[in-house]
Amino acid sequence: MTGESVSSVLVVDDEPGIRTALRANFLRHGWKVEAAGSVREAVRYLECREFDLVVTDIRMPDGTGLEVMRSTRQISSSTAVILLTAYGSVPDAVSAMRDGALDYLTKPISFDQLQRTAARVMHRALRKPSRESQPESGIIGQSPLLQRTLERAFAAAGANADVLIEAESGTGKELLARFIHQASDRSGKPFVAVNCAAVPESLLESELFGHGRGAFTGAVGVKQGKFEQAHGGTILLDEIGEMPLHLQPKLLRALQEREIERLGEARSVPVDIRVIATTNVSLAALVERGQFRGDLYYRLNVIPLTLPPLRERKGDIPALAQYFAEKYMAQVRTPDERQTRRLRAEFLDRLQTHSWPGNVRELANFMRRVVTLSGTQDLDADCFDREFQIAYQATSKPTASSACPPSGQPLVPSPAALAGTPIRELERMHVENTLALTDGNRTHAAEMLGISLRTLRNRIREYGLPPRRTA
Repeated sequence: MTGESVSSVLVVDDEPGIRTALRANFLRHGWKVEAAGSVREAVRYLECREFDLVVTDIRMPDGTGLEVMRSTRQISSSTAVILLTAYGSVPDAVSAMRDGALDYLTKPISFDQLQRTAARVMHRALRKPSRESQPESGIIGQSPLLQRTLERAFAAAGANADVLIEAESGTGKELLARFIHQASDRSGKPFVAVNCAAVPESLLESELFGHGRGAFTGAVGVKQGKFEQAHGGTILLDEIGEMPLHLQPKLLRALQEREIERLGEARSVPVDIRVIATTNVSLAALVERGQFRGDLYYRLNVIPLTLPPLRERKGDIPALAQYFAEKYMAQVRTPDERQTRRLRAEFLDRLQTHSWPGNVRELANFMRRVVTLSGTQDLDADCFDREFQIAYQATSKPTASSACPPSGQPLVPSPAALAGTPIRELERMHVENTLALTDGNRTHAAEMLGISLRTLRNRIREYGLPPRRTA
C-alpha cells in the first residue's frame, strides 16, 4: 500500500512503543499518519480532520476501540476501521465487525500483514453493492424469517468479512452462499465450493492448498488448490466442522494472512478471497468438546447467518412444491401431459402437515419421485400417502400388515411395533430409509442424519447396505 491510494491513517494505541512502531510502519509505506494514545484524543482528531483509515487497539485505559469505531462511523461513515486485539478480546472484535469494522488483527502484529489488510479493507470500502444491484437468491419463499435472512445476507455481501452459515441440512446453505457472492463486488470472479467431509482426509490439504512437484508420490507437477482457484472471488468451505484438527492451524493462517503454502513448498502464495463456511452442527459446541479450534471459530464467525427450517416457514411449501413440480414435469413429461397435472388442495395440505426433517432438499426429492411415478393424474392426497409408504416399505422388513394405511394415517410403525427392536437394527433401518429418501445421495443423506460423510460410509460398510450413487 502506498500513499497514492490512501492518504491518511489515524493510529490509536495507549502503549507508546506499539504506537510509535505502527506510526513508523505506515510512514515508511507512504501514508500520512496521526497517532493518539487514548479514546479521548482519538475522538478529537476525528472531529478535526478526515481520515481514510483508523487502526485502533480495543483495550485502552479511558475506553475501548469500539467507542473509537462508533465515533468514526458517526463522524465519517466512509472511513475504514481495523481493530487490534489480544486473543482474549477476539469475541469483541468479531462483534465490532458486525457493527461496521472491516477487519481485525490479533497481537502480536505482523507489519506485512497489517499493510495487506489495510490495502484490502480500503479497496472494499470504496466498492459496496447497492440495493438496486441485489441479485435473485434462488431461495423460494416470502416468510418473514426467510426475508430477514436474505436482507442480512445482502448487507453482509457489502463487507469483505468472512461468513459462517449454521443451519439444518437441506435448508439451502449453498444457495445462500452463492447469493452473497453474486451480491458482492466479487460476482464476476470465481465461486469455488469444497465439501470438507467429501474429500478423504489424506487428500484434503492438497485439495485446499495445492501441492508442489514431488510433494508426495505421484505429484509430478504443481497443482493449484481451491484457495488459489478462488483468487479474486469466494471460496465456500462446506461442512467446515469436518475439517481435521491438524489442518485447522493452516486454515487459520490462510484466513488471517490471506496467503497459503502449497504442500511440499516453502514459499507463500497470496490469495484475495472471501471465505464463506457452512455447517449443520454447532461449531461452538465442537469448540467446547475440543473438536474445533476456538481461534478458527472466531475468525469464521464474523458474520453469522442461519436459514429457517422448512417446518418454521410452512407457508412457503405450496410455492416450493409448485416450483419443483414444474421443474421435474419438464424433465419427464410432454407439454400436453404437463398441462393436465395439478397439485390438489388436499395434496398441498398433506405437504404442509409433514415435518420435513430433511427440509427443502427432502421436499425436492419427494416431488421428483411423486411427479415421476404418478403418471398423468393430478397430485392428490393418495399420491402423497402412497409415495411416503412406498419409501418406507422399500427399506423395511416385510410384515403381514405392510399394506398402505388409510389416507391420513401415520406412515411409520407405531412405538409399540418398534419396541424391543435392537438399537443397531433401528439405526440400520434409519440409515437405509434416509438413503432411499435421498435417492441414494450419500452427501445429502449424511446431512439429513446429522453425521459426517465419512461416518455414513462406515455405517454403510458396517451394515452391509447395498452400494449407492455417491455425490
